[in-house]
Amino acid sequence: MSTVKGKVAEDAAAKFLIKKGYVILDRNRRLGRGELDIVASSADILAFVEVKGHQQRTSSIEAMHQDKQQRMVSAAQTWLGQHPKFGNYQCRFDLIVVLPSNIKLLPPKIEHIKDIIRL
Repeated sequence: MSTVKGKVAEDAAAKFLIKKGYVILDRNRRLGRGELDIVASSADILAFVEVKGHQQRTSSIEAMHQDKQQRMVSAAQTWLGQHPKFGNYQCRFDLIVVLPSNIKLLPPKIEHIKDIIRL
């Protein structure tokens, strides 16, 4: 993500994952035909996470169209080629939706959708 709003959403998503016990391995990595917002691990799972900071949940999910999915898979394959020690991990593609709060002092609402891409 290149915008300030996108950076804020990615930071919130990374903090959320860390609280859930994930280890952040990489962020904002442009590889192959795509970009990986977050690469995280938990036990023997490797999660390639797309972060969307839209105003509505539905627009975030719709943004995961087929071309976006293919670019994400391409980037993940390249990342795995560069990090062979993760070859035995089970790979998963997730989406984290970060919705802004209507009240300025409240944190954003975060939804973690696992296995958004089925290969």
